[in-house]
Amino acid sequence: MGNVQPQATRLKSADLNPGKAIAAASAAGDKLVAWPDERWWEALHDEQLNKLVTAALSDNPSLRATLARVRQAESLAGVAKAATLPRVDASASADRELYSAHSTIPAPLAGNYAWKNTATLSGSYDLDLWGRNRDALAAALDEVHLAAAESQMARLTLETSIVRTYIQLSLEYALQDSVADNLAQRQRILEITRRRKAAGLASDIEVSSIETTLPAGRREHEQHGETIALLRNQLAALIGKGPGDGETIARPLLTLETARADGVPADLPAELVGRRPDIVAQRWRVEAAGARISVAKKDFYPNINLAAFVGQQSLGFGHFLEAGSQMRGITPAISLPVFEGGRLRAQLGNQTAIYDGAIEQYNASVVQAMSDVANAVVKIDSVKQQDQLAQRALASARRQQQLAEKAYQAGLTDTLNVINAQLTLLNEQQQMAQVASKQLDNYALLMSALGGGIKLDLN
Repeated sequence: MGNVQPQATRLKSADLNPGKAIAAASAAGDKLVAWPDERWWEALHDEQLNKLVTAALSDNPSLRATLARVRQAESLAGVAKAATLPRVDASASADRELYSAHSTIPAPLAGNYAWKNTATLSGSYDLDLWGRNRDALAAALDEVHLAAAESQMARLTLETSIVRTYIQLSLEYALQDSVADNLAQRQRILEITRRRKAAGLASDIEVSSIETTLPAGRREHEQHGETIALLRNQLAALIGKGPGDGETIARPLLTLETARADGVPADLPAELVGRRPDIVAQRWRVEAAGARISVAKKDFYPNINLAAFVGQQSLGFGHFLEAGSQMRGITPAISLPVFEGGRLRAQLGNQTAIYDGAIEQYNASVVQAMSDVANAVVKIDSVKQQDQLAQRALASARRQQQLAEKAYQAGLTDTLNVINAQLTLLNEQQQMAQVASKQLDNYALLMSALGGGIKLDLN
């Protein structure tokens, strides 16, 4: 059989250094952080979002396709199970035949037509002394678990995509509002400037300076409107509906308690393996590949089968049911590969390589999972600081804009200072909106990185 042994080793999550970010975010003592709920998006308190996710889980074609693959795997497991059980077949035939006058058939059949009737009941059973069929069944059942885990991963990916797209839609509305408010302020300053010009206190250049900024603002406003429409279409596609359903999506109303977005469970390294559907899927891929190796090894051993039959056979119908027409037999059979040109060893080597590849895919999934959690925690911590800085910057920009406008109305400054102050305020308003959106998005990323509340069986 040769020495064809697996070379890869499964990585243990406890062996990975979680890093300072995860260590700091891990709760301890009386501040234990729970794993995500299965409907984690409900923490955003938006009923429309809840309905969109529920509709997607029911109607998304890609998700339904993964469920079909689960059913396919279950059917293939049924085929594998059948190989471990006895098999019984029944058959019956009636043939009318002209028998040769110069063959072995004697008179009166020779040279005449006659019916040949046969009815048999046969059974067979593979003794499976070495457990090959049982190993094949185990591999098939592991692949059922694999398909189920992949389906759950597709579900989590879909949920996360909807939530993040919905958060982006909320941001675009906020940005569009900011541009609209800024345009309204510029329009008001333009009217003041025109009145000042009529009174001889401003020039055509000042009026033109403000008028020049309005088309660019309107263009930006329209761009946000375009993005809103595209995001609605994207959400409609994610829930398995047409663009017309996207047009009915109202403006998001999202809120999130800061505490819900802080921290990770203290048992993160050990429990993450069972919480992430992608890791669980890779785990079952490894188990199935291991069972396939066992099947390939059993191909080197003898195969023993038992077959038996019983029935009736006669020429013509007159004697068909008589005792003398009975036939029966038993056929033990044994087969042993003697020389097959290295085919079996090559098959074993192929299954071993598949197993090693599955191990490395599993290891990569564990590493990526820890990285995803760490990245989400780092982003959450960073956005906290960004939020404080953005609030101070926005307050400063608002004071600057108010002072510039008052100074302009009093004739103490020109339009350029007013326009610059408004542009600064617009930029800080947009930065503040983006920071708020990042807080929501980082929450979605963390929930996804922690497995989205999905708990799968590893046994």
